[in-house]
Amino acid sequence: MRLRVSVAVGMAASMVVMAGCGSDSDEAEGSGSDTLKVVYQKFGNFTQADEHFTQVKEDFEAEHDGVTVELVPIEAAQNDYFTKLALMHGSESTAPDVMYEDTFMIKSDVDAGYLLPLDDYLAEWDDWDQFYDNAKNAGVGDDGSTYGVPMGTDTRALWYNTELFEQAGISVPWEPQSWDDVLDTARTIQQELPDVIPLNVYSGKAMGEASSMQGFEMLLYGTEDRLYDEESQSWITGSQGFVDSLGFIQTIFDEGLAPSPQEALDPNLGNTVTGQWLPEGRLAIALDGSWQGGNWMESGEAPWPEWNDVMANAAMPTQNGQDPGAVSMSGGWTLAVGAGSKAPDLAFEFITMALDQENSRSYDVEASQIAVREDVAEDSEYIDANPSFEFFSEIVEFTHFRPATSDYPQISNEIQVAMESVMTGQQSPEEAAAAYDSAVERIVGADAVMSAG
Repeated sequence: MRLRVSVAVGMAASMVVMAGCGSDSDEAEGSGSDTLKVVYQKFGNFTQADEHFTQVKEDFEAEHDGVTVELVPIEAAQNDYFTKLALMHGSESTAPDVMYEDTFMIKSDVDAGYLLPLDDYLAEWDDWDQFYDNAKNAGVGDDGSTYGVPMGTDTRALWYNTELFEQAGISVPWEPQSWDDVLDTARTIQQELPDVIPLNVYSGKAMGEASSMQGFEMLLYGTEDRLYDEESQSWITGSQGFVDSLGFIQTIFDEGLAPSPQEALDPNLGNTVTGQWLPEGRLAIALDGSWQGGNWMESGEAPWPEWNDVMANAAMPTQNGQDPGAVSMSGGWTLAVGAGSKAPDLAFEFITMALDQENSRSYDVEASQIAVREDVAEDSEYIDANPSFEFFSEIVEFTHFRPATSDYPQISNEIQVAMESVMTGQQSPEEAAAAYDSAVERIVGADAVMSAG
């Protein structure tokens, strides 16, 4: 099956220094011409990268006599990873040669001077033709140069526990047609299975971009409104869809359909959902990503042999069932070369090995990624590797992407602030939306905002 996959360009989170984001690499010596420092996140749903880079390191060192690849896994949640990576760029002794770079961070990191343009290297790499054009756009900066090579992409939908649904008397397969259908199902779970958490939607600052993208934006893009107007290059304020999306968050927390605010604001919630609540039957519905199945496979972070018999998927419906009927969000990660690398040629060679056909297929299978190389997407080994790939590939048809702007990370942080104020009862949806509108205008200026409608 041929997948013409579009990939999101860019998102981010606030660069706030937080405790607990360090790693054992803090004292590592700087990279020289015979040493490559490879930095990546090793946390929650991103542990598959560790095995991937360990194998590439072994192969690369075998082919490059005298070269040492220093792997620097950062064991931190997403916001902390971005913070730690930014701090590493500030010193020659810690500056990365190759890094795991979220697409939504590329433009802001280019503006910060952290990334090396790769155009000259890519022009000489035959494999670059195998990457889908839209996937290539994921690594492009505002100046038109390419700064990241995509590793894969993803989509998002509703995961639900069929055994819990059957216990609650809910028919499966479940195909909700509107937000009300989702809420009514959660209320039935609450009534029939009071010890089960009905629904998880990531919310608040602790979960960072997961809250913004697979929480809030999965709601907003199912309304008639959006975050950003591409034609006028303006951020949208005064949006009823924004208020309604916050209203959904208020409803699930006020009615006890979601985890408690204390649980929801735990930065380790993603691990808890994946490794405990879903496998143990303590959570009925999770608005989450295409990578979840990979965590439960034998080689995953939280092996669960029965997952494919217990868990099923439903597309997230639009607010009122309006066309196109479903919504998803897509993102993805790239590999980039640090602007301060002392061995940029070697760094790019490492990327070409890490993302050649064989290694791309291996990574996409292990991390449950939607392939961005045509030769991988059409590979039967990839297609047959994970029973959830077909569903999550099909909903690419309904997917949306975050605004590809360098100021998106700051906007994303304000979304998280608005969600948290509503989920904790500090503000109404209307008040939180108004505060968000003011913050957006303060960030981008009055000339870069437009009123909805």
